[in-house]
Amino acid sequence: MKQGIHPSYHKINVIMTDGSTFETHTTWGKEGDTMRLDIDPKSHPAWTGGGHKLMDTGGQISKFSKRYQNFGLKS
Repeated sequence: MKQGIHPSYHKINVIMTDGSTFETHTTWGKEGDTMRLDIDPKSHPAWTGGGHKLMDTGGQISKFSKRYQNFGLKS
């Protein structure tokens, strides 16, 4: 393995959205840094089974729905 080309592998602290913390090894940041998560498996609908909500920013969903309204897609 070549020397000096790989990022350092060190411990950091991770703070979940509910405030719980854990320590992990990573190449992110520096030794002892803290990573605060905005989305994690405890709060994201993909893991919790919660419903999802489509946000129509810029009217993209409306444009799509209008364009393909005759294909049998339901809102």
